Amino acid sequence: MSLFLKPFLFLYDTTLSLLLLLFNGGSLEDAAATQGRLEADKNAAESEWIQLQYLWTKTRSVVLLPVFKGLVVMCLVLSIIVFFESFYMNFVILFVKLFRRKPHKVYKWEAMQEDVEVGPDNYPMVLIQIPMYNEKEVFQLSIAAICSLVWPSSRLVVQVVDDSTDPAVREGVDIEIAKWQSQGINIRCERRDNRNGYKAGAMKEALTHNYVKQCDFVAVFDADFQPEPDYLIRAVPFLVHNPDVALVQARWIFVNANKCLMTRMQEMSLNYHFNVEQESGSTRHAFFGFNGTAGVWRISAMEAAGGWKSRTTVEDMDLAVRVGLHGWKFVYLNDLTVRNELPSKFKAYRFQQHRWSCGPANLFRKMTMEIIRNKRVSTWKKFYVIYSFFFVRKVAVHFLTFFFYCIIVPTSVFFPEIYIPSWSTIYIPSLITIFHTMATPRSFYLVIFWILFENVMAMHRTKGTCIGLLEGGRANEWVVTEKLGDALKNKLLSRVVQRKSCYERVNSKEVMVGVYILGCALYGLIYGHTWLHFYLFLQATAFFVSGFGFVGT
Repeated sequence: MSLFLKPFLFLYDTTLSLLLLLFNGGSLEDAAATQGRLEADKNAAESEWIQLQYLWTKTRSVVLLPVFKGLVVMCLVLSIIVFFESFYMNFVILFVKLFRRKPHKVYKWEAMQEDVEVGPDNYPMVLIQIPMYNEKEVFQLSIAAICSLVWPSSRLVVQVVDDSTDPAVREGVDIEIAKWQSQGINIRCERRDNRNGYKAGAMKEALTHNYVKQCDFVAVFDADFQPEPDYLIRAVPFLVHNPDVALVQARWIFVNANKCLMTRMQEMSLNYHFNVEQESGSTRHAFFGFNGTAGVWRISAMEAAGGWKSRTTVEDMDLAVRVGLHGWKFVYLNDLTVRNELPSKFKAYRFQQHRWSCGPANLFRKMTMEIIRNKRVSTWKKFYVIYSFFFVRKVAVHFLTFFFYCIIVPTSVFFPEIYIPSWSTIYIPSLITIFHTMATPRSFYLVIFWILFENVMAMHRTKGTCIGLLEGGRANEWVVTEKLGDALKNKLLSRVVQRKSCYERVNSKEVMVGVYILGCALYGLIYGHTWLHFYLFLQATAFFVSGFGFVGT
């Protein structure tokens, strides 16, 4: 490069000397002196440039290369950890399928029947809570489905826990409640004058009413959840006939999974969560995280563990861990389904994922020592909760997905001397992907889109996890996930969802990461010796598509 530039530097210096002689006057001796000064300056500049090159080379070899190599090793270790965790859970599910180890065979279950003498009084009293906050699009669907449950009306209390601040929504809820009360349903509405503790605070206060004391169990359904009429008939017997069971959790299914590509991606991730993570935890350890809805609790177990707490944004997981540490068992019913709606707007999905990643990490921070000091459960179960339930699935997997596949792998094009083994970039990710997609066979052909989209969302999950672990400013941020209800089924959707300008649709974080990955892809294309740039171009495109708001409805 220096040989190529020397002729141009000579012409530049000569021309500058002649111009000085022409416009400033002077003798040839002056021009020669000026030329000498310019030559000295040029030599000094070249010396400084050589020094900068040397400094950069030393910094790269002494600092950057060891740091990057250490990060690669850390990601390789996390890859192995995540793989074995996924393999273990899928092995448990294979065992369940082969030996048909269903909950009805593990736990006692007998259908509830009216006694000839006492009538329906042998049925336990069940309270159903419907927490909501300005859910104007979906509250009618949920209330109607819950009021249609098959259960003796004299043994059922429906409690609408309404924190709504919109007068129109409050009025609509009151009208809906009055309609069902006229049909003989024991349904009540409980409101408070503040939102302290958000959902957890509302449900905790609602449980303090005198009429709740006669209830044995409480079922929770968020405002967009619609259980089947036989939900209680199938779930409650597990609690009645097994006094050591505290929770029965049903599986979610989605009424709008086919609405757009983003909802299809969500369906794939959540199906894996329910069909693999929840069922393996229930089968192997009789423990899993409560999903916040579509579950029935034993009220005495909740009270023994301290009831609802609002110290994190995952009050459901907090309650489940505390109840589990008291020695209670949980039952997951994969064949008992409850319909609900997936967020179809990208912004709503981002807020939801922030809460779902920040809350568990924050709870992990707050409960680790409490779990270690607990003496009611075995050491093996404590290890499972700390290592598998929290560290691997709530922390490590997010860091691995984002830092390795979106930062380390793209950056590796600048460090060709560091070798990243193909098993970590091809074989292990392929196997983990197969494990995930087996939960949703109909969407297998979308696997490439799912991988790229999950990597994009991993950025928000990683950020939420860091905020939760460090208890940052947004650790307790609560944003209700926006749902559209019946608006999704008709042509009035455009009136419900206001169109945004191009500027408002831009998500700067996704765009910035996309620009970086694109730069790495171009560098890899020009100077690289692998085919890595093909993946980088696809991943950059996924970040740009998300960054410019071309996902969701």
